[in-house]
Amino acid sequence: MVITISFFSSALLYIPISQAVGKAVSHQFNEPSAILILGDSLSASLGMQENQGWVYQLNQELVQQKAPYKLINASISGETTHGGLARLPRILAQQSVDYLLIELGGNDGLRGFPPKLIKNNLLQIIKLAKEQNIKVLLMEIRIPPNYGARYNKLFNEIFSKVATQSNVNLLPFFMEVIAITPELMQADGIHPNKRAQPLIAQFMKQKLNAITYSKVTTQPLNLTKPELKRY
Repeated sequence: MVITISFFSSALLYIPISQAVGKAVSHQFNEPSAILILGDSLSASLGMQENQGWVYQLNQELVQQKAPYKLINASISGETTHGGLARLPRILAQQSVDYLLIELGGNDGLRGFPPKLIKNNLLQIIKLAKEQNIKVLLMEIRIPPNYGARYNKLFNEIFSKVATQSNVNLLPFFMEVIAITPELMQADGIHPNKRAQPLIAQFMKQKLNAITYSKVTTQPLNLTKPELKRY
C-alpha cells in the first residue's frame, strides 16, 4: 500500500552524494570553508538532475562570487535521523568539514517515531560534529497536522529544544512558503519542483551568509523567521 501524505514525506530512493571542496572560515580566507549538508530528498534533488537542485545551484553561485564557503551535499532521499547518525562518522572520515547543516527529521515524524528518539539522534549527531570542532546548524522541520495535535506539538518542539540544549544555530524550514504554493511543487505534491530550487538557494544563501560572514560568537544567531516571499 502506498500512502501519500504531503510535501514533507520523502521517497525511499537514494541519490549519490555530490561533493565540493572547502576549508577555513572568516572574512579573510585562503580557502572557502566547507558546509556539509546532511539531509533528505528535499536537499537531494529528487525528481530532477543533480545540477538542477538548490545545493548545486547555490554552490555554483558561491564559486563565482568567491564566497567564504562551499557546500558538500551528503543528502539522500528517505533519510532519517538514525540513518544520518549512522552515516556521519564515515562521511567525516572522508571529508574536511567546517560546518554541519542538519536537515533531517521529516521522515522520522512521518513514520511516527518517538520525539525523544528523534531528539536523541539529533543530539548524538551534533555531539559527533562538535567532537571534531565542527560548527553545527540545525534546520527546523515541520510535518502535516494530521498526526494529531499532541504529536505535532512534541515534534515541533524537538528542534528548538535541541538547538538550545546544544547551543547551535536554528534555521527556519526552507519549505515553509514553497509548500503552500502549488506552482512551486512537483506533481506529487511532496517535493519542490525546478522552479522552486533557485528560491530555496537564495533563501539558504541569506541564512548561510549571516553565519559565515558574522564575527565569531558563543551565542547562536536568531535566524528563525522565514523570509521567502509568497508567489
